[in-house]
Amino acid sequence: MSDLTFRAASEQDLPAIVALLADDELGSSREDASLPLNDAYVDAFAAIDSDPNQLLTVVEKDGAIAGCLQLTFIPGLSRRGMWRGQIESVRIAASQRGSGLGRQMLEWAIEECRSRGCGLAQLTTDKSRKDACRFYASLGFTASHEGMKLSLPSNANS
Repeated sequence: MSDLTFRAASEQDLPAIVALLADDELGSSREDASLPLNDAYVDAFAAIDSDPNQLLTVVEKDGAIAGCLQLTFIPGLSRRGMWRGQIESVRIAASQRGSGLGRQMLEWAIEECRSRGCGLAQLTTDKSRKDACRFYASLGFTASHEGMKLSLPSNANS
């Protein structure tokens, strides 16, 4: 496999990252990869980039962005003050799916969590992503909790 480069994302990477987020069945209905990018993506990137407990990462293969993920390092009082690493927005370019890149990315993310003092790495994935669920289980993740979400509509129209 070609050399991979893991690095913090820059604002110039946003079009490629948003394209990765939009390139699947769920993402295609909730992301907007049209150019110029929606300012909400730029604002979100600025917030992520300025927070030392956030790490938006891109993976380059042969000079092109082949994947991305976001790590959030969460301090907590439970489990004797243990830090957790939250892994989110894992995406692999369609041309790289099945190549082992996802496993390398997750192994890198787990090590990054460990190096930041986290005692636990956790992630969520949509229940409809059956292949992703099997993949994460193959890495040792267990479905130990039931996750819930509540959509909070904007009050812009009030």
